[in-house]
Amino acid sequence: MELKPIAEFSPCCHAPGKPAAPGAVPAARRIRLWEGVLFLAVLGAGCAVYRALPQAARLLTYEVFGLEAGTHFAAAVEFFLYDTPKVLMLLTVVVFGVGILNTYVTAERTRRLLAGRREAVGNVLAALLGVATPFCSCSAIPLFIGFVTAGIPLGVTFSFLISAPMVNEVALLLLYGLLGWEIALLYAGTGLAIATVGGFVLGRLRLERHIEEWVAAVRGNEVQAAPGPGSFRERVQAGFDAVRSVVGRVWKWVVLGIAVGAFIHGYVPEALLAAILGKEAWWSVPLAVGIGIPMYSSAAGMIPVVQALLGKGAALGTVLSFMMSVIALSLPEILILRRVLKPRLLACFVGIVGLGILAVGWIFNALS
Repeated sequence: MELKPIAEFSPCCHAPGKPAAPGAVPAARRIRLWEGVLFLAVLGAGCAVYRALPQAARLLTYEVFGLEAGTHFAAAVEFFLYDTPKVLMLLTVVVFGVGILNTYVTAERTRRLLAGRREAVGNVLAALLGVATPFCSCSAIPLFIGFVTAGIPLGVTFSFLISAPMVNEVALLLLYGLLGWEIALLYAGTGLAIATVGGFVLGRLRLERHIEEWVAAVRGNEVQAAPGPGSFRERVQAGFDAVRSVVGRVWKWVVLGIAVGAFIHGYVPEALLAAILGKEAWWSVPLAVGIGIPMYSSAAGMIPVVQALLGKGAALGTVLSFMMSVIALSLPEILILRRVLKPRLLACFVGIVGLGILAVGWIFNALS
């Protein structure tokens, strides 16, 4: 008698070869039901905790810790106690959703969509795809090699490389949750404009010869993305994996960013901040960009700082430029890109993106 492989048996809870009892529910379905109930319970509890955060922060600050109301230290502590769980909860929910989304929009699918596109159309499409595609400094090299070896124009590739870190989905959803849809849309629109125009200009410069020789030698089929999960359960698992990976990696930067924001909220006088980062000081935008480039922080870690700066009266354009420079032109990303770009091309990339960020700051400071 030939034995069947285990994988060929039915996944139901009854023994192989025996008919299921009338009305029996497969084990997999029961598990999904309990998972759904548990998920809804956790979601409801999370919403209740989220709504109670302002009152809990006040209670801890003034009743438990006994701090005096109206002092700088008390204001900073209340800000920190309120924003830390709020941002971490928002970050967890957003990353979970993005982790599921990224199972549909993989790097390999993005590469196929961009291959063969005309430059003008490709720049816009690449900038839009950059928002929905997972990208960080660590993945710059394999993505760049994959795009170049697939025959995608260099300018289109740069539109993607600019847009993906600058206008990433986590930053946009956190901006929406903390600062409202107006600022989220403003950030998205200006970031996409910089990515589209910057990539188009870089493509017009015809700098393909300034890519490192070893990149051109890599065959396109050597850089392949792993196939995404197929079933719904696998996609949900990808969401949990994203939470463990992303939140586990950036939570320290988030807490540090909230601590900086709390210090700004409690101690920095509005008049001083307006003098340094206000719209009247034309040099505030290049100063903010110059400060932002050497910094290293995740988008999630920057948003509490942005929230505190805007709350203290800093100019919107200056703050947007600061955030963009930290996320899109961070020193670690530049060092990694140097492995695939020769100095002249890397300098053009940094210069064009930097000019776009400066233009955003000056334009919105003038309009606001």
